[in-house]
Amino acid sequence: MRAYELTSLMIDHDRLFKELISTFFWDFTTLFLPSVSEYVERDSLIFLPQEVFSDVTSGQKREIDLLAKVKFQGRDTCFLIHLENQATSQADFCRRMFHYFARLDEKYQLPIYPVVLFSFDEPKRPENNEYIVTFPDKQVLNFNFTSIQLNRLNWRDYLRYPSPIAAALMAKMQFEPQERARVKLECLRMIATLKLDPARTQLISGFVDTYLRLDAVEEERFERELENLGLVEGEKVMEIVTSWMER
Repeated sequence: MRAYELTSLMIDHDRLFKELISTFFWDFTTLFLPSVSEYVERDSLIFLPQEVFSDVTSGQKREIDLLAKVKFQGRDTCFLIHLENQATSQADFCRRMFHYFARLDEKYQLPIYPVVLFSFDEPKRPENNEYIVTFPDKQVLNFNFTSIQLNRLNWRDYLRYPSPIAAALMAKMQFEPQERARVKLECLRMIATLKLDPARTQLISGFVDTYLRLDAVEEERFERELENLGLVEGEKVMEIVTSWMER
């Protein structure tokens, strides 16, 4: 097991993803939920307190990652966007999402738009996104959610969409092992073009550095790639790299 694989076992994935998406919520919806972006009132966003539910079967307490209350555009009615980051593949996850949906529906009595960001590296098979209850004579339930499975998205496709979310999440998308240094450089290159304030720049670059820790060979490859950038562009990327070293 490589060093970056060992480190990944100790990462608080939910916290990192929640901080990233809550900070750049509209960038996230624009990139991954473009239809929702068209009918939501952007200045209506309210993040609701984190919900904690008891799982009677397992005896565990589970926390919802992100719950946003927004208004429909041009209407005085609200709906909820429930977003979960799922860092592991679990057989019973779709049922759990339905349980979250039912409890949120009971509490808030508002329409709910459920979204799951699958952020694990393996497996790469498509994850199920529905929970169905059927009988021989009828279907009782067909619950589904929007699925965003990062390890099935090619990172190169998102180079065309410069945004804080694309810059961060390319680090978790599909790429070949030998591309790790190149992907990291392109993430930082995109960050450098966004002209964000230092705090937001550090948030995204820290996310990228967490998920793309390079070994010695990859670091050399990264430095060679960096040298091929233009002077101004290379200096901007180096400013970001230097900020990690100073933390």
